[in-house]
Amino acid sequence: GPTGGGPVVVMEAGAFGLSADWGAVQVRLAARGIRSCAYDRAGLGRSDPGPSPRDGVAVASDFEAMLAASGEPGPYIYVGHSMAGLYARLFTGRNPDRVAGLVLVDAATPEAAEIPGATKFISGFATASRLAGWGATIGLFRPVSPWMGDRIGLPPDAAADKRRAFGSGVHNRWAAREVAQWMAASSQAGELPGYAPSLPVAVVTAGPEAGREAWKRFQTAPARASTRGYVRNVDAAGHATLLGEGFADEIVKAVLFVRGDGAATE
Repeated sequence: GPTGGGPVVVMEAGAFGLSADWGAVQVRLAARGIRSCAYDRAGLGRSDPGPSPRDGVAVASDFEAMLAASGEPGPYIYVGHSMAGLYARLFTGRNPDRVAGLVLVDAATPEAAEIPGATKFISGFATASRLAGWGATIGLFRPVSPWMGDRIGLPPDAAADKRRAFGSGVHNRWAAREVAQWMAASSQAGELPGYAPSLPVAVVTAGPEAGREAWKRFQTAPARASTRGYVRNVDAAGHATLLGEGFADEIVKAVLFVRGDGAATE
C-alpha cells in the first residue's frame, strides 16, 4: 500500500502461519490505500531460525527488531490471528505508545487458558505439532500439499507460498517449537497490564457460538472493555477460512473501524 495514508497495519500470523496467511487481506487493504506489513517469524516461511526458546518474549523481541529495521514509522495497527492474540498482548504491553489500535482475529487471550480443559487441549495441540514437524521432515506432507497446503483460500501467489511452507520440515519444526511454548507465552502475556480502555479494539471471531460460549467471552473481552470496541462473529467462517478470500472483507471492516474510517454495522 502507499505511504503516508495513516497508521501502518502490521500483521502477526497464528500457529504454523506465515506472512502468506494475510495475502487476501493485504490485497483488499492496498485497494483501499492502506499500507500493511506481514512477516515470517524466525524459522517459519522464508525466515532464518532464531534463538530458543520460541516463547512470547522471543517473538515480541523479534517483532520489535523487525519493525525497527523496516523503517516503517509507528504507531501501528496490530492485527493478530489465533495464537498471535498472546503476542498482541505482549507487544502492546511492552510498547503501549506504538500501538494505535488492535484487531484480534479469532484470537486466543491469556485468560482463555483458565477455561476448564484448555490446558489439556493446548498440550494435545503441542503433541500433534511435534508429530507434524516430524512428518514434514521426512517428506510426508509434500505429496498432499497441493490439496491440503492452503486451507485458508488465498490468492494464487500467497497460496503457493502457503503450500510450500506446509510441506517444509523446517517450517513445521519451528512452528511446533512455538506451540510448545503456548503456556509460557500465555503466562508472559498475562503478567502485563490489560489493554487501556481508550485503545480501539476490534474482535472478529469465526464459527457458531453454541458450545463455545466461554471461549467467545474471553475472545471478545478486550473489545467489550474498550471505549471504542467492535465485535463481529462470522458464523459461516472457519478458524482458517476467516483469513481467506471469502471472508477477508470482515477483517478489513475491523481495520477500518480501528482507523476511524468506518463504524460497526452489527
